[in-house]
Amino acid sequence: MSPDMKNADKQLASFRDQMPTVDSEGKRVWLFPKMPKGKFYNYRRIVAYTLLLFFYLAPHLTLKGEPLILLNFIQRKFILFGNTFYPQDFHLLVLSFITLLVFVILFTVVYGRIFCGWVCPQTVFMEFLYRPIEYLIDGDRRKQQVLAQQEMTPEKFIKRIIKHALFLFISFWTILTFWSYLVGYPAVQAYFGLLPETSITPLIVVLAFTGMHYFVFAWFREQVCTLVCPYGRLQGVMLDNNSIVVAYDYIRGEPRGRGHNEDKGDCIDCKRCVDVCPTGIDIRNGTQMECINCTACIDACNSVMYTINKPKGLIRYASEQSISEGKKHVLNVRAIAYSVVLALLLGVLSYSFIHRGDIETTITRMQGSMFQEYGADAYSNLYNVQMLNKTSQAASVQLELLDPEGELKILGDELNVDVGEVAKRNLMIILKKEDVKSSNTHLSIGVYENGELIETIRTTFVGPNALDYKK
Repeated sequence: MSPDMKNADKQLASFRDQMPTVDSEGKRVWLFPKMPKGKFYNYRRIVAYTLLLFFYLAPHLTLKGEPLILLNFIQRKFILFGNTFYPQDFHLLVLSFITLLVFVILFTVVYGRIFCGWVCPQTVFMEFLYRPIEYLIDGDRRKQQVLAQQEMTPEKFIKRIIKHALFLFISFWTILTFWSYLVGYPAVQAYFGLLPETSITPLIVVLAFTGMHYFVFAWFREQVCTLVCPYGRLQGVMLDNNSIVVAYDYIRGEPRGRGHNEDKGDCIDCKRCVDVCPTGIDIRNGTQMECINCTACIDACNSVMYTINKPKGLIRYASEQSISEGKKHVLNVRAIAYSVVLALLLGVLSYSFIHRGDIETTITRMQGSMFQEYGADAYSNLYNVQMLNKTSQAASVQLELLDPEGELKILGDELNVDVGEVAKRNLMIILKKEDVKSSNTHLSIGVYENGELIETIRTTFVGPNALDYKK
């Protein structure tokens, strides 16, 4: 066996024995990934900066007089793109979360960890906000390595101060933005306007989270993906040979080596794919837990292939089966099953959102009450009415008995419901004895706003049990 093959076998046997960011003594190996350049990186940059722009601007935008997004857990009020949700809509939030979860699982089964490489907040912040600042101040890979090994000089000290000051500022601003999603930007602005007279507890909390955010992106970095995040470990459960991942074409690339020897594969072992990897792995060893499918190795390899006049795609989006057998990707049974479940969930979710009323009305019979004689020719029942206004304006609502004919009386004030408030009233329904044919009579009650029917409520009217035995 040649020395190259022995080294390759040794590498394949050992790369899973330890993480690339930990040495044999268990100490941290600091990574200095080279700045990626290429088609996929440009696409990712567009996606990332679009997400960052939305994240930082959304708390300042309003729609229908309300914040674009508000997740106020204390007041139990949630606003998404102009639609206000309250605890009564919790089922929609749960259904949305389940749909998102199935969506991520489906994409993982079919396309691997595309979420991690393209839209995960850890990747977006690290690779397109903090890392570019580091490249700007410290330079690219080699300059960073040299700077890290240098003793502390005035130049290095100034660079460190500027870089970490910017990191701290971004972390502070990011936490303020996140806080604005929870209480609204005007509330955050008003709080800082009241300092130092008001309580400093919220400020201490903000500074604590700023410190944690800074720690993650200034020091912990890729270890979030490799040590903390459970998603990478779930790959082993969800991926199979048909999953499309960032993969190395070992059929075409092996054996590795430079030169024009016909016995050599296309891989010239330049290790550019390793240099650009943000988690420090060698993609040529196959699919690994640490790989986040960021495509940096694809761009790096394609640039090398172009230079040596070889076809691009030695590293590409592909499945294990397509590489080993030369077949195109085919959806497997699991992917189809997840797709069906996802389609059903999207259908149910869409239906629920479309038919979600702006005013939610609940009418129930008063607990423990029976029918009452109302004069000589009628029966009456008492009901509880609860009405929630989910709109951004006060609403005046009227109730009308649609079927059967009878009389409906609101006991108390008219149904005027303020924004986000719950109005509670008692209601009396009166039916002629001749219209009550059994102990349970079905009722239809119309809910009107400004003369327009917005909802129909179904309930029952209780009459004497003796009516059930009449022939």
